[in-house]
Amino acid sequence: MRIRKNAVITAVGGYVPDTVLSNHDLEEMVDTNSEWIVARTGIKERRIVNDPDIATSDMATYALKRLMEEGNVNPDEIDCVIVSTSTPDYVMVSTGSMVCEKAGLKNAWGIDTNAACSGFLYALTLGASMIESGRCKKVVVIGADKNSAIVNYTDRNTCILFGDGAGAVLLEQTEEPVGLMDSFFRTDGSGKENLIVTAGGSKFPASQSTLDEKLHYVRQDGRVVFKAAIQGMTDTCNEVLKSNDLVSAQIDYLIPHQANLRIIQSVGEYLGLSAEQVKVNIDRYGNTTAATIPLCLWDFKDDFKYGDKMILTAFGAGFSWGATYLKWGTLRQSKKD
Repeated sequence: MRIRKNAVITAVGGYVPDTVLSNHDLEEMVDTNSEWIVARTGIKERRIVNDPDIATSDMATYALKRLMEEGNVNPDEIDCVIVSTSTPDYVMVSTGSMVCEKAGLKNAWGIDTNAACSGFLYALTLGASMIESGRCKKVVVIGADKNSAIVNYTDRNTCILFGDGAGAVLLEQTEEPVGLMDSFFRTDGSGKENLIVTAGGSKFPASQSTLDEKLHYVRQDGRVVFKAAIQGMTDTCNEVLKSNDLVSAQIDYLIPHQANLRIIQSVGEYLGLSAEQVKVNIDRYGNTTAATIPLCLWDFKDDFKYGDKMILTAFGAGFSWGATYLKWGTLRQSKKD
């Protein structure tokens, strides 16, 4: 019988900036109040880069270096780095290549992917495919975004939502019955106008007009996104369960994209999971877009045990959404352990 070779997460790392932007800080900036923000989003504070010299690649590198340290990973053995981000350092130079340079990875190649808040899951599947095929032995997948670079801090509807951060995972091959088991993804380009940064690409290159109209900032129709996110995340979770002959009662943890606590709670309730099974850190970090899921894995890694069944799910601009079925493996131990 042929043994299935899976891609399993063997190390994790994360980074959030030191600067805290609290709801009370935002009260001094825009017409809002902390009670309203918490009630509507579940966010109490978020982390923001306050050094203009720190870019997305720097945060991604910090997360990767922590992964390598805590997982006792030799940088020369890493084959590939996939960075999922909506806020690359440059339009033409990939953030992945910058991370390889800054982290001292001499034998790795790096690329970027962009599926907004769903990007980490998409990139995770790409990385897993390279591991499963045997083309690579060690692939690092990073979700990182410096959202403060694209947030208009005079827009009360969006500035309360987003924070900066990065999370990273290492994928390796295993013949054990753990790792990435399945994924189900969907996209709908007709939803793009409801969550978008309009200018800066080839459609609307930077100009005085795009600057004057503030088209380089993220904007969204919150009501449309809210409803679509609950529907999309719930549907794809159910599709993954169905295709793997599972019921929600067999799932140990839900790791959802941290966009809005009400969305997270609704998806958990639809799946019949308890609050303890649904991992949440949006109250501390806000929405870090592609970084939310890997940051959750990093934050709560000590809660997970070998063989735990997890559903990871996200919804983002594009529209893009999906779910991944993951069975937790064994993390590498650092030298100090």
